[in-house]
Amino acid sequence: MELYEVMRTTFAAREFTEDPLPEESLVRILDNARFAPSGGNRQGWRVVVVRDRKTREEIAELAKPAGRRYVAQLTAGEAPFNTIHPTAVDDETIASTEVPPALFAPVLEAPVVLVVCVDLALVASMDSQLDRVGITSGASIYPFAWNILLAARNEGFGGVLTTFATAQEPAMQKLLGLPDSVAVAAVLPIGKPVKQLTKLRREPVESFACLDRWEGPPLRARREAR
Repeated sequence: MELYEVMRTTFAAREFTEDPLPEESLVRILDNARFAPSGGNRQGWRVVVVRDRKTREEIAELAKPAGRRYVAQLTAGEAPFNTIHPTAVDDETIASTEVPPALFAPVLEAPVVLVVCVDLALVASMDSQLDRVGITSGASIYPFAWNILLAARNEGFGGVLTTFATAQEPAMQKLLGLPDSVAVAAVLPIGKPVKQLTKLRREPVESFACLDRWEGPPLRARREAR
């Protein structure tokens, strides 16, 4: 497929057919995804390929606490897990919130689940001294995770990047036998989408790109002189 077509049609696929994801296709996906950039080219990514049903059920179960909070905050009109605006939803409400089964269905229904991890011993956390949640470490892992989804689209498959289970990282480390220095960055269910979307909704460039300063004029393509 042409690059821009892949970029414009790679969507969050959450429903999958019963078609398998052959090993050779998965290897090809990862073989191309590995060319993602990383700090110092250290390539600290690790992938646990999960096909075992019981393990996927345990991953889905570990994702439920974060799922409850996510749904409870959405119901309250909040932005879930936002570090700027603390939640006003109490623990009792969160604990009693029912989570729609569809929220975790991709982990159970996809033919394969990729647990994308990063070795923190190989990552430069440039913002670790700032008084806010760390962001920049993700520059060495999420381009790789996104490359997986782009490569899957090119192979005729699809998936979704989920992070619910990352909130239970110690339990995930125990479940998968991960070293303490290895963080869980994402859980990617991958399979053949029930329906392939071709038109995604995104805001135009001028809505998020500005010139020189935060309040600078929006970036727009220059009209060619006639």
